[in-house]
Amino acid sequence: MRRVLATMAFGACATIFAHTPVSAQTPPTITLTRLDCGTNAAPSDVARFSDTYAYNGLKIQLTYSCYLIRHGDDYMVWDTGNPVGTTPTAPKTSLVDLLAQLKVTPAQIKYVAISHYHGDHVGQVSSFPQATLLIGKGDWDVLTSPKPVGANPAPFANWISGGGKVESLPGDRDVFGDGTVVVLNTPGHTPGHHSLLVKLNEMGNVLITGDLAHFHENYDGNGVPTFNTDRAATLASLDRFKKIAANLKATVIIQHDARDVAKLPAFPTGAK
Repeated sequence: MRRVLATMAFGACATIFAHTPVSAQTPPTITLTRLDCGTNAAPSDVARFSDTYAYNGLKIQLTYSCYLIRHGDDYMVWDTGNPVGTTPTAPKTSLVDLLAQLKVTPAQIKYVAISHYHGDHVGQVSSFPQATLLIGKGDWDVLTSPKPVGANPAPFANWISGGGKVESLPGDRDVFGDGTVVVLNTPGHTPGHHSLLVKLNEMGNVLITGDLAHFHENYDGNGVPTFNTDRAATLASLDRFKKIAANLKATVIIQHDARDVAKLPAFPTGAK
């Protein structure tokens, strides 16, 4: 009888372990790596980044950043920067070549997530035709409209033509389903603008603004650029983003501010 009970108990334990999700047994490795996606110009006048004349005479060193997020065996690219070319802000090394230095191929990129449709964020998106495109619904609606205003559909031809999978996001998107990588709905700069939350085991929570704010003074003072599509939505998104940052005690990275580059390890090292 004891042998029967022991056998039954062992079988029950085996059944429990067999049905335990792999993620519960082995948390995925998550890393965040900054990729240089454009050549910095000299500090530039930022008066146009405020519709209340807040920054007259102020010059800021802006930068262009993209990011690689590893989640276990899956990869996501956040923004694709300026296109490689001969313009003053063109990156010297393509995203594909930067990823090769990390031993990651374009075919391994499961998702390419775009904060918004402006050219300095989408310039190399066509390098990842096999990836699922994640983009705000408001921006996707503009890109696929008969007469896109303020957006260039050309880099997205693969997805617009149906050659690639696209998810147009009306709200937030928990990318991998475990809360570690969340694309946050923060409209206002463009109709479908999004920001990014990454939860790292060692560094903790990291928030990347996209173009919700362009530099520290812009973020701290709730500055609204003259070229944003919706002022009220911008202010509401800033309020939400700042509350998330406070509640999660997150490190905030203002994507265009060169002063924030050092918040992550220098390439090719990723934050963990």
